[in-house]
Order: sequence, then structure tokens, then C-alpha cells
Amino acid sequence: MSTAHEHPRTSTRLEDYVLIGDTHTAALVGIDGSIDWLCVPRFDSPACFAALLGDARNGRWKIAPAGGVRRTEQRYREGTLVAETEFETEDGTIRLTDCMTIRRRHCQVVRVVEGVRGRVPMEMELIARFDYGSVVPWARRVDGVLQLIAGPDQLRLHSAVETHGENLTTKATFVVAEGDRVPFMLEWQPSFVAPLPAIDILAAVDETAAWWRRWTARFAGKGDWQEAVLRSLITLKALTYAPTGGIVAAPTTSLPEQIGGVRNWDYRFCWLRDATFTLDALVLAGYDKEAAAWRDWLLRAVAGDPSALQILYGPAGERRIDEWAVSWLPGYEGSAPVRIGNAASKQFQLDVYGEVIDSLYLARRLDLQGEDFAWQLETHLLDFLEGAWKRPDEGIWEVRGPRQDFTHSKVMAWVAFDRAVKTVERFHVPGPVDRWRSVAKAIHDEVCARGFDADLNSFVQVYGARRTDASLLMIPTVGFLPVDDPRVIGTVAAIERELLGDGYVRRYSTETTEDGLPSGEGTFLACSFWLADVYALMGRLDDCRRMMERLLAVRSRTGLLAEEYDVGRQRMVGNYPQAISHVGLIRTALTWRDAEKATRRHLA
Repeated sequence: MSTAHEHPRTSTRLEDYVLIGDTHTAALVGIDGSIDWLCVPRFDSPACFAALLGDARNGRWKIAPAGGVRRTEQRYREGTLVAETEFETEDGTIRLTDCMTIRRRHCQVVRVVEGVRGRVPMEMELIARFDYGSVVPWARRVDGVLQLIAGPDQLRLHSAVETHGENLTTKATFVVAEGDRVPFMLEWQPSFVAPLPAIDILAAVDETAAWWRRWTARFAGKGDWQEAVLRSLITLKALTYAPTGGIVAAPTTSLPEQIGGVRNWDYRFCWLRDATFTLDALVLAGYDKEAAAWRDWLLRAVAGDPSALQILYGPAGERRIDEWAVSWLPGYEGSAPVRIGNAASKQFQLDVYGEVIDSLYLARRLDLQGEDFAWQLETHLLDFLEGAWKRPDEGIWEVRGPRQDFTHSKVMAWVAFDRAVKTVERFHVPGPVDRWRSVAKAIHDEVCARGFDADLNSFVQVYGARRTDASLLMIPTVGFLPVDDPRVIGTVAAIERELLGDGYVRRYSTETTEDGLPSGEGTFLACSFWLADVYALMGRLDDCRRMMERLLAVRSRTGLLAEEYDVGRQRMVGNYPQAISHVGLIRTALTWRDAEKATRRHLA
């Protein structure tokens, strides 16, 4: 039989992957039946399957028909994160069900091959490679279970199918007839921990599906696009690190923003700037418990010296996230380098202070029971920000060039003091409200004077520059100016003119911005959702709907969104699936709903 070296990973578009997860970590399953990405035991742990960023030699687990495949269909069971891939061959049809059990002990990946029609010859190939594809484990069989051990890691393969080793690969061939159900389970656990009792693998699939259906039954949404909203909520839940409530930006690293380019980042961490939008989306959809857990993670993560506030933290709130390159992985479709960790954690980004204060204000408005020390922590952040808001920073897009006076950053500094004043007035907590109101006015006046270009009739990305930026769409959504202000209308027109192309919004022009990187990337999907939100607030409901339908059309067949979309190649790029894209989808659907209701009331 052929070796792993003769089975490189074929070029698989991100749209051809489906996500499975257990709220501790997640895996990507290709439409070819190959699990090409899995980090254990956490989202940010080293991968044991890294073929996504290389080829089969870097680790994968493939189960697929042995012969040619006529048709393949991939879907989720309704209301769950249980994936099904159906293969139609000359010999018949089989269904491959994939899921990860909702963790009661260690990470468990469950795969069940079911015969739908005929008799289909099957192949199984397991190539385990710990530490991002670099460590080959030692294999042995104990009590009928295959153990793959290297250092602190152990994978245990449970299956009644007979396997054999060949060229450092575990293989099997078997036949599935109509009505057969052939189960496999791959379980990770520390190599120094005694094995736990076996579970009923077939029952585990049904139990996992039932768990997800109980969770989705809490969905409180109504109106348009609710199937898409629910799938986005399931994705956010799958990206939640259950022990702490932290929500990672994506389960992957180094999926390129430009195929063949160097804009490849590790997104397996939690970004503070996602907090407000995520809280709002979760609560409005009926998931108060998850929103409170995210708020509590936020409080723990930011506790400490306000001057040392980071823009991102580990899933448990870790601060040290050093960045390094994996030299032995060639990258997705040759897009190098593959980065582990994220140096942006060391950047100064002024806007996150506003996002933290805004999130905690929103949590109070939504009546999420808070920690007693929350307000004390906020006042310390405000004390620091009062003396720091004039400083240039790296901005929302984490540019790797010189620090600048980004308009959006100053707007979010205003948000911090505006929400602090509102918190004192609404919730009767102590604070120097007159001083904070004065600081808010000073920031507001400066932004309007230095961040607005009268000749362009638009706010600009950086003080003194003559270019716009999609982040300026937040000026009306955070309440800095009303949506009908002529300066807001002019800014939206400038963004439509300069950044809206082929129906999607670029975050900024990489041809002119000094961001320290080569030009070129896909369109950042969240920016298009932001424009749709502003359209709805402006009463441009037809424009909002058109944008929303366009964005829904680029989702994968299973309803997932990446960070960006490459219009020229008509494919998704960037890390996948991306939390902020799904949060954007949820918020736009909710904003549309409220705007449409308001329009109906006005017409009545």
C-alpha cells in the first residue's frame, strides 16, 4: 500500500472544511473525510494534526471510500455541531459522522461510518504528529487500544476495525454495507495519566447531538435570517473555552489573508475589542449565561496595572503570548511563515480601553450580575487613560509600522469616558463625573477638529491623512455622532467611494497605509457587516438587505465564515471560522430587525 509521503494534502478551500469542537478545542474536517487540524488539549495547544498548514506528513486522520467518489455532500445535523459528510460511489453511499464529545474528561473525537446503500470499501489513515507536525509518537497496542505516545501527549484509538502500521502511519481497510455503523474514537490524554474506562461510541454521538439541541433550544431570535444567526451562535459557543468563558477569535493560526502572502497570524486567543459586540449578540439572542462568563473572563484578564493592558490574552487569561515561526511547516498553499503566538499582544492600542469600559457598561444595562471589584477596576483604567489618550498607538488593525494618531482609537477613548459618565448617572456609583465629562468633551472636540477633513467631507484614518478607514463606521454606532450628522453621511460616502469594491468593504487601503507589511489582502468581512449596520440605522434598508444577502452567499455550505473574502479568487481567506465575522452577522440581523420595526411603526 502507498505511504503517507505519497498522499500529500490536496488544495482544499476553506469553504470545504467543517468545524467540530468540544468548547475546549476544535478540529477542521475536510470534505474529503480528512481531519487536517486539531490542537490538544486547548485551542492554543500545539497541533497533533497540522496537514492544514502542510501536507499529510504533518498529521491528519482520514476516513474515506477506497475508490472514486461521484458526489460528496457536507452538512450539520440541525441545531448541532455534529457534522455529516455523505460520499456517493460506484459501489454505494456511506455517511461519515464527526463530532467531539462535550468534554466530561479528555478530548474525544468521534467518527462513525454508516452504510446508506450498497457495499463500500473504505480506507482509514491516521498520521499523528505532535507539536505542529514535528514529533512522531511511539505506537503500541494495549488491551486492544492503539496508544500513540510522545513526551506529555498520548492519543488512544478505539475501534473494532483491525489496523496495522506502515511507514509510521496507522492504516486500515474495511467494507461498510447498508445498515452498518462502524465507530472510531480518538482520545487525547496526558501520557502520564492512567487510561479511563471506555465509552459507548455510538451513544456518544447521540448524546452530543442532544446536548447541542438543548443549548440551541434557548435561542430567542425571531425575524429574518434566523438559521444563519443560530449557526453563528453555535460557532461562537464552539469557540468558547468553557473553563473560563473566553472566546477565541478563531481555532486556527496562519491561514493567510492573501494566498502566498505573509499576512498570516495566530488567532487562537481572545481579543478585548470583540467584547462589546459579543456581549450584545449573546444577550439579545437569549444566552445570558455565556455573556456573563465572557464578562467575567474579561474582568480577570484585564485585572492589574492599567498601563499594561493588552489587546489579547490566552483562553484562560494568559498574558505571555510570544510569537515565533514554525520553520518546518510550509504554510497553507505555501503561505509562509506559519506563526505561533501573536506579537500584537505587546502593542499599545488605545481603543481597547474604550471597548472594556463599554462592555462593562453594557453588562450593567443588560442586568448581568457583576463582580464587586469591576467598578474599582474601571476607575483605575480611566485614571490611566486620562493621561494616555493623546498618545499615538498601533490602532485597531494592529499595524506593524510606526505608531500614529488613529481617529478610531481616539473615538474609543471618548467612548470610555462617555460610558463612565453614563454609569455614574444611571447606576449611582461614585466617580469624578464632571472631570470625566470634561475629558470626553476634549477628546470629542479634538477628533472633530483633527480627525475630520473638510475638503474630503469625511473623517480620516489618521490625523492629517487624506485616506479613510472602515473602522470609522463605528462613529455613529458607538454614539459619537448621530447617524444623520452631515459628517457621518460624508464619511459613509467616502468609504463607499474608496473602500467599497465588488460589493465588499476593505478595512483600509493597503496600497497607501504604512502598516509595515506588503500590500494586498482579502476584504475583511466584519467591515461589510459594519456598513450594513450603518445602512440600517440610516434607514437605507434596501442597501442593508443587499449587503447582508451578499455576505450570506459567501458562507461555506455549512454556514461558516472566515476572516476575509478574496473577491478575485471567489474564496474565503484568513483564519477560519472567525468569531468577529459571525458576531457581525448576528448584530446586523438584529440591527436590521430593529430598524425594520421602527420603519413599520413610523409608516403606521
